[in-house]
Amino acid sequence: QVQLAESGGGLVQAGGSLRLSCAASGRTFSNYVMGWFRQPPGKEREFVADINWSSGTTYYASSVKGRFTVSRDNAKSTVYLQMSSLKPEDTAVYYCAARHYISPQYNYWGQGTQVTVSS
Repeated sequence: QVQLAESGGGLVQAGGSLRLSCAASGRTFSNYVMGWFRQPPGKEREFVADINWSSGTTYYASSVKGRFTVSRDNAKSTVYLQMSSLKPEDTAVYYCAARHYISPQYNYWGQGTQVTVSS
């Protein structure tokens, strides 16, 4: 059974940093792309960043590029989202997700972790 468990959310002041973690279990993810998404209050869920588990190739939404960094630790089967220079508009529930690298659709999702950035 695939499980994705996010952690690391919380309350931070604007300009601060947080690191989110996503612990993945239940299968081998070497052929998967791990994505981070977020859902701001009252808005649709949106893509934030992703990383190809095997190659390490990353991709970012323009709104976070240069401020957020996605990485993975193969030994710990964990994906990270390092968030810096946080803004109030980064406030959202952040989700970790996984898809096979040849599929456009994310099949597995975590439960989400709340990030709140105060001004």
